[in-house]
Amino acid sequence: MAKNIVLVGFMGTGKSATGQLIAEELNRSFIDMDTLIEERAGKKISAIFADEGEPHFRQLEHNLAVELSRESDLVIACGGGIVLNPANIAAFSQTGLVFCLHADPDEILQRVARQSHRPLLEGDNDKAQAIRDLLAKRQSLYQAIPLSIDTNGHKPIDTAREVLKVYHASAP
Repeated sequence: MAKNIVLVGFMGTGKSATGQLIAEELNRSFIDMDTLIEERAGKKISAIFADEGEPHFRQLEHNLAVELSRESDLVIACGGGIVLNPANIAAFSQTGLVFCLHADPDEILQRVARQSHRPLLEGDNDKAQAIRDLLAKRQSLYQAIPLSIDTNGHKPIDTAREVLKVYHASAP
C-alpha cells in the first residue's frame, strides 16, 4: 500500500498538470479534487459558489478530502483553498505525502490570466491585486506544509521530477 501524493498550493502553481505527470510515471490514479466535486455536484465550482456559497463548497471539499485520505496509491491535486481547513491537511498527512507547490504572484497571474474557471477571481478587474491579496491571506497556511516546491519558471515535468525525487527518497 503506497502513500498518496497530495499536491496543494495556490491556484496556478501547477498542481493538476504536475499531478497528471506523476500519476502517469507511477501508473496511479490521478484525482483532481475540483473536477471530481464538479462531476458529483453536476455543476461548475463557480456555480456552486454562486448557488450555495463558499462555505457549502468548502464542506464538499472537506468531505472529499476525508474520503480520499482513506485510500492509497493516488495522486491528488487539491484546490487552492484546501489549506483553509487544517483538518484537510491532517487527514491527507495520515496516508500521504503532502507537497505545497508555490510561485510568485506575477508568475501565477501569467498562468491564470486567460482562464475563466477561477471563481475567486471572477468579476475582479484587477486580477493581480486579487491574487496578491488572496495569497497574502493564505501564505502562512501554505508555509506550514514542510514539503515545498518552487514552480517559478518550471515546466510541470520539472516539478513532477522534484516531487518524485522527494517521494522516492522518503519511501521505506
